[in-house]
Amino acid sequence: MPELPDVEGFRGVLESCALGRTVRRVDVRDPGVLHGVGARRLREALEGRRFTGTRRHGKWLLARTGGPVLALHFGMTGSLLCARPDDPVHAHDRVLFTLTGGHRLHYRDQRELKGLWLLEDDAAADRLLEGQGPDALTVDREQFEAALSERRAQAKAVLTDQSALAGLGNLLADEVLWRAGVTPVRRASHLTQAERRRLYTVMRRTLRSAVAAGRVPPRDTWLTGHRDDPDPHCPRCGGPLRRSRLAGRGTVWCPRCQPEDGRGH
Repeated sequence: MPELPDVEGFRGVLESCALGRTVRRVDVRDPGVLHGVGARRLREALEGRRFTGTRRHGKWLLARTGGPVLALHFGMTGSLLCARPDDPVHAHDRVLFTLTGGHRLHYRDQRELKGLWLLEDDAAADRLLEGQGPDALTVDREQFEAALSERRAQAKAVLTDQSALAGLGNLLADEVLWRAGVTPVRRASHLTQAERRRLYTVMRRTLRSAVAAGRVPPRDTWLTGHRDDPDPHCPRCGGPLRRSRLAGRGTVWCPRCQPEDGRGH
């Protein structure tokens, strides 16, 4: 599932492949990934335009042209790839952008849960993002603590609520909570100031490592590296990990390192 580090990586793909280049052709192979715009309108708006800048907020990626803005959201299985015009097209490549300079940008998505939006201008892009919380990579400590202290939902639910904090998904939320020694079932508003500050520090450190890797890396020293094991054990204490569903999401945590009395880590 693409989370903030993945989308930051896709921004790098967009910048290296398309920034400063003109769109020669837009090929919509599956209009099911388009939202609020048809294939013809997308072609008319973007063909002949040059990509001039990028912006990422949470899990959203915006491509500016000095006029219309292309907004991309990758849902559960989306990705962005740079290819040559003569490279083979994958079955799940939904939209292709042929660019000057011999590059082609592929929006690939197996499950088609999100997709592409065409926005009139930067002001419309700002409106699209109005319902998003602060970006998890740039949020300051005061904003982060306020987002937690003001909500009564469980800590895991708040961390993955994009209106509270934009960018964290299932893997990152579990990883951050485990590293901070906070159980995912603890109510966010019941966390102590010390716990909120520890979560903030751990989140920033974890995000820096994940962004450098281009994803949430399944390393042996990370919870992510063990959550899918048949018999998962904590890489810190060696105890058995617990699996459950919280807020509709598969959740993994260590009851020894993340006790419900708040005395973990």
